[in-house]
Amino acid sequence: MTPDWIDVATVDELGPGKSHFIEVGDVTIAVFNLDGEYFALEDACTHDGSRMLSCGVEAKFLVHGERLMCPRHGAQFCIRTGTALSRPATGALARFAVRVESDQVQVYSESQT
Repeated sequence: MTPDWIDVATVDELGPGKSHFIEVGDVTIAVFNLDGEYFALEDACTHDGSRMLSCGVEAKFLVHGERLMCPRHGAQFCIRTGTALSRPATGALARFAVRVESDQVQVYSESQT
């Protein structure tokens, strides 16, 4: 897969407090808007690889302020940094660059970490 900027949603669709996920090849990327700042993380818990935002559970049950919770075992991650905040996860989530281009929120398909 060649790294590239991928459209996620419009700025209006991904308003403050909203989240969205996209599939890029065999990687699922979760994108969040925290008070007008965008963050993108790999949507696979570092404990066991379980999907989080894309698992089918409503985001309101998984996103708590700046934290993302894995629905399987309750591990929590910082949305801003990807850092694991609670066990059983110990490793950080991969992060992706995010930008807004012509009213489109986009992620770069190559991980930053």
